[in-house]
Amino acid sequence: MDVKTMEKKLRLDKYLADMGVGTRTEVKGLIKKGLVQVNKEVIKKPEIKVDEHDEVIVAGEQISYAEYEYFMLNKPSGVVSATEDRIHKTVIDCIDAKRNDLFPVGRLDIDTEGLLLITNDGELAHELLSPKKHIQKTYFAKIDGVVTQREIEQFKEGLDLGDFITKPAHLVVLCKTESTSEVEVTIYEGKFHQVKRMFEAVGMKVTYLKRLSMGSLHLDKELPIGTARELTKEELSQLKKKG
Repeated sequence: MDVKTMEKKLRLDKYLADMGVGTRTEVKGLIKKGLVQVNKEVIKKPEIKVDEHDEVIVAGEQISYAEYEYFMLNKPSGVVSATEDRIHKTVIDCIDAKRNDLFPVGRLDIDTEGLLLITNDGELAHELLSPKKHIQKTYFAKIDGVVTQREIEQFKEGLDLGDFITKPAHLVVLCKTESTSEVEVTIYEGKFHQVKRMFEAVGMKVTYLKRLSMGSLHLDKELPIGTARELTKEELSQLKKKG
């Protein structure tokens, strides 16, 4: 977890709401009931100001302030890359976090699995998603079709998808049969359905897709599908440094 210095003191109710203790109304209720202590003193006023140097305890649990949080999710199929959805489970539902301001950095199709970064750091998200940054993304894919050197060269040259021409992509064949292929493909954009559309452009179909990496961040092979963990300090440092 990236704990940053607060630029200014916050109202106690906002501090607690930001950390997922409850809504501002719910937090005020806890404060009025005498369940909140600041520096070992019971506080009854939600407007008092606190910062990261204060010891804030709610119902016996210490609440430390973290301005930003960063999670690596191994997204399963059937889950949507959104903060809320009336029909499907969302990627946020897979995160064991109390705060309500988390969002996915970019999106994976509902049937695509693999690496997805979840955070509330808008500045980092913008850097990673900016078209000017050309952050690389690597996928494992199963293909209905036999990938040959011809397709490898086409991906390397860039493909005309109608609304845009892809940047040179790196396509590696891992194995293949008489009718199917397993590949890794690295792209430098993040257009809608891009990997699927690239293979469609060469007459093939993606039957399974999993994102393995985004910039310097690689999917933890030990992370079970459908679960998430916080980024390590090293992972976060590299992500901020190089994307």
